[in-house]
Amino acid sequence: MNVDGSVDVALEVTVEEVTVDRSTDVTDSPAGRLQALFEGHRLTPTQRRIAHSMVRRAAEVPFLSSVELAELAGVSQPSVTRFAVALGFDGYPALRKHLREVAPAESVTDTASYNEYQQAVEAEIENLKHLAEILADPRPVAKAGRLLAASRPLPVLGLRAAASQAYGFAYFAAKVHPDVRLLNEGGTMIHDRIDAAVRAGATALLCFALPRHPREVVDTLAYAREAGLTVVTVADSAFAPVAKVSDLLIPAAVGTGLAFDTACAPMLLGRVLLEAMCDDLPDAQARLEEFDARAAARGLFVE
Repeated sequence: MNVDGSVDVALEVTVEEVTVDRSTDVTDSPAGRLQALFEGHRLTPTQRRIAHSMVRRAAEVPFLSSVELAELAGVSQPSVTRFAVALGFDGYPALRKHLREVAPAESVTDTASYNEYQQAVEAEIENLKHLAEILADPRPVAKAGRLLAASRPLPVLGLRAAASQAYGFAYFAAKVHPDVRLLNEGGTMIHDRIDAAVRAGATALLCFALPRHPREVVDTLAYAREAGLTVVTVADSAFAPVAKVSDLLIPAAVGTGLAFDTACAPMLLGRVLLEAMCDDLPDAQARLEEFDARAAARGLFVE
């Protein structure tokens, strides 16, 4: 066990394995260059945590000390040193020198004078900018849209912190998709509901996975894949525990500056996936117009 309480165990996966279905990289951004640096290396869970923190703060990382990076990632300083060695460097100073050469810092907003609430907002703005960089290659989202549109029914999974994300997606998706099945409560029946969806013809499952990641979500996704479903996941990081049981994972970072995480980027990514799904549902517009007509006839909304 490390002094930070984390454990560098033998449960290792390569970054290529957790960055699921990423056909191209956005390597012209600091985050993209960092992601490329990590590829091909076997990283322990603690090291993946460091890598995730570095990607989230890519513009600042080349100027952080090992102690500052350790504090940012919530690990020990020796863990940062071992991480640098795992990447093939003599130590963290050599890694930082390399980062300054290949990932020059972009302009960073000075938030030192902001209060904690403003800092939380600024952090979410950075998360949204990072999501915009990821979406510069629209192919993963377009592929996800095709998979979700073709699945009849479409199960949508989200437990605990991610339950609201799953609910929001399912609410809007039901307006254009003929059969959306929300799975936002865990327990012994969740596998039964997946079995029922498969028997009804489901071919894909959409999962929203946010920290802290429930073990039940990982187990459920593994079960879904064994049942023959293609798993599309929105997670807070390409290094999230659900990556190894996902067929297509698109990351959207969460904010951690407040007592409870904020999830603006995952919510927006869910709406982007809705848009991509609509593009592959030829009757989506007709369904929306039908809903609007019925809502108007019922006086459902206050104008």
